[in-house]
Amino acid sequence: MHRLFSIAAAFLLLIAAPVWAQDEPRTEGDRAGAQGLYQAEVAVSGQGDDQRQTGFARALAAVLSKLSGDRSVTGRPGVGAELRKAAEYVESYDYRQDQGTSAMGAPTFRTTLIVRFRPSDVDMLAGVLGLPVWPDPRPKPVVWVAIDDGSGPRLVGLQQSNAVRPLLDQAIQRGYRLGLPTGTAAEQALAGAIWRQDSAAVAQASSRYSPPMQLVGKIYRNAGGWKADWIFVDSGRELAKWSVENPDARRAIASGADGAADALVKRYAKASQTGTPGTYRVVFRGIRSNQDYLRLSAALQGMTVVRRIAPARATPDTLEADLDLLSGLTGFQRLLGDGPIVAEGGEPVLGQPPVFYLR
Repeated sequence: MHRLFSIAAAFLLLIAAPVWAQDEPRTEGDRAGAQGLYQAEVAVSGQGDDQRQTGFARALAAVLSKLSGDRSVTGRPGVGAELRKAAEYVESYDYRQDQGTSAMGAPTFRTTLIVRFRPSDVDMLAGVLGLPVWPDPRPKPVVWVAIDDGSGPRLVGLQQSNAVRPLLDQAIQRGYRLGLPTGTAAEQALAGAIWRQDSAAVAQASSRYSPPMQLVGKIYRNAGGWKADWIFVDSGRELAKWSVENPDARRAIASGADGAADALVKRYAKASQTGTPGTYRVVFRGIRSNQDYLRLSAALQGMTVVRRIAPARATPDTLEADLDLLSGLTGFQRLLGDGPIVAEGGEPVLGQPPVFYLR
């Protein structure tokens, strides 16, 4: 056991980053619960309005990524436009100033913007944009990882959690948590099975933990720096298998969290129930002047779900238009909110376009 601690300590020196002067949560559960699905922390260069607005956008992108499990969520249709309006979804925010030391021993300072978003508004946005939703509560797979720094593979247990801190932190950034085995003598003997990538043996040993999910990984030096081989197992079934090489040991370690998240999302995320994208004919009432038309046009252009507006017919009081909608009429109506456009009461007449008012 003494040798295991010395190896873990040596490995920590290899991946050491600047140490920030802040209290660590007592458990991984505390850390994840403090941040939550609808909260994100982003580094900013200052506390001015420009830096804050940019920080809001980055924080909302992080929240949508956690909610959907999609790390490429910013590339989905309509997301970029909503990120530019991220401040509209903010419930509250504050700052944290962290002080640390660089590798050379000089003092360093970092400003972090902590942003909390309104859950109901973010949920509505995900629905309107048709983003997949990874249900909550989420599983906490057990990570069985062995590290070989040149002295032979050794299992990382709960007492050596700092050795895989990049992995645990990256899982939290992806919206879930990973647990570590306690590291008993019997579990330490599993290092060989992990090195052989014998996922069945690891799954059997992991039966005392819940849920029946395991992230199995081995990390070792190679010519390019470090290599990590991973397998993700759910109820005895291998869902994914991947390898990552990186000169930075921290990035190689963190890669396990991304692969596991992708496998979980692929299996458990559900697409939001929205309308069918397409072009819909709608009627707007209360359009009595050029000013009314301009106000209606501005309101429509400000809605993410409206991709194109094509006026079709006008009367002294109404305007018929064809709207190209990202998520159909369902998404369009969800985004009306308290704006200048309201839906007419009651169900639309079958075969007739829905009616909206400009108020």
